[in-house]
Amino acid sequence: MSSEFDVIVVGSGGGAMTAAHLAQKHGLRTVVVEKTPYVGGTSAYSGGACWLPGSSVQQKAGISDSTEGARDFLGALLVDPDTVKVEAFLAESPRLVAELLEDDAIDFEWLPFPEYYDGPGRVSWGRSIQPTNIKRAELPDDVAALVRPPVELDRMGQPGRNTLSGGQSLIARLLWAFTRDGGTVLTGHAVDTLVTDGDRVVGVSATTDSGTVGLSASKGVIVAAGGFEHNQAWRSEYGVPGDSAWSMAPDGTNTGEPIAAARAIGAATALLDQGWFCPGLEHPDGHGSFTLGFRSGVIVDATGNRYANECLPYDRFGKEMAKAANRIPSWFVFDNREGGGLPAIAMPEGNRADHLAAGTWVEADRLEALAEQLGLTDLVATVERFNGFCETGVDEDFGRGGDEYDTFFAGGDGPNKALVGVHQGPFTAARFVLSDLGTKGGIVTDAAGRALREDGSVITGLYATSNSAANAFGAFYPGPGAPLGTAMVFGSLAVSDIMGS
Repeated sequence: MSSEFDVIVVGSGGGAMTAAHLAQKHGLRTVVVEKTPYVGGTSAYSGGACWLPGSSVQQKAGISDSTEGARDFLGALLVDPDTVKVEAFLAESPRLVAELLEDDAIDFEWLPFPEYYDGPGRVSWGRSIQPTNIKRAELPDDVAALVRPPVELDRMGQPGRNTLSGGQSLIARLLWAFTRDGGTVLTGHAVDTLVTDGDRVVGVSATTDSGTVGLSASKGVIVAAGGFEHNQAWRSEYGVPGDSAWSMAPDGTNTGEPIAAARAIGAATALLDQGWFCPGLEHPDGHGSFTLGFRSGVIVDATGNRYANECLPYDRFGKEMAKAANRIPSWFVFDNREGGGLPAIAMPEGNRADHLAAGTWVEADRLEALAEQLGLTDLVATVERFNGFCETGVDEDFGRGGDEYDTFFAGGDGPNKALVGVHQGPFTAARFVLSDLGTKGGIVTDAAGRALREDGSVITGLYATSNSAANAFGAFYPGPGAPLGTAMVFGSLAVSDIMGS
């Protein structure tokens, strides 16, 4: 196999595969270099939402989305943004979607999913788009075999399902188009060194089971290998809340070697204390599960007190959890109205019996007994106060049910459908930790995705996107699909720059 390419893409998530597909489509000999045996990374675990404003998909759905509206939305939300990068994102989003849709292997649709902040330019029920489902039988066998299974199966070592949806569909579709056009995929290759010739990046060195492999790139290297969420030493050094064991990134991924390789040749980094956070249901094996859509119950700290609106968008709730040490772990207290199942969406939820045996869930017939077992001194009073709010329909403490996101997953039949009382024993407390969908700090780039040095000069031949790059939205998570949307856009812009150089 040749070790000489025009473009090397490090990583295989949504941003990486978008860049790889586009580069190969335009005649650049492209290789995807992936650390693990599977393609897709955390993107394959995701719901596949892509925050790509102003495209024909939203127009076809008849929603009120537009580039101008997204500009207003981000303008009201972001603090001290790089406006050139934000404008590049807004301009490229509809153009990228249009180009992707030119390929029969790729298809998107709009599905409702509210954005995470209220303000000017917000689209009611959201502007994000998603790949449509695809059957495994529609894919070439080698493509289907490479796509990482969904998280609940992957963690158990089981294969994927016959219908690929969400992030799995996105990865499968991009991988199909890439390999069909002659692209190369190298799995089991962990990139830890960027090779230079003078001031230009000309290749990579990767560690494999059989030794070190060198690959050359005549046009450019695009680092799109995720963040460093599984590197606990870096998390501690840079102050990223949470723990590496609780991250949603697949095991064995995202320990930051490509970012370190870029820093070793002078790349600047930023936002290293940031992540895409979420409350995480803790499992007996120590993993966390991304959880959203709380339908009833309350989340309390070590004293048994609520500290936020449980129906907040997950990143915003995660940040509330991170504000005080006695909130990690938290306890999600719920009643038996759903037969003992978690009244929320946890990916994965796990088995109730296993949780109870391990103590990650605790059950009692009475709230008083539950509070005593866990030392939650104020729990009974907290639940009584919350139940009163459920009767009046107004959460006087945290405003639960006051935003369209709060009610999107709710199904209560009281005056506020997001406020459902905790009444029916037995009662359960599930332990929650601070999880994340990845870190969001990394290599500093310009509006073309080019890696920059501390003095702002360009490192020729090196590009970055996905969670390997400092995100254009800074500390904010505007809406569902923001990680994928920015990763895909700046992967596309990197390819455009390579083609024009």
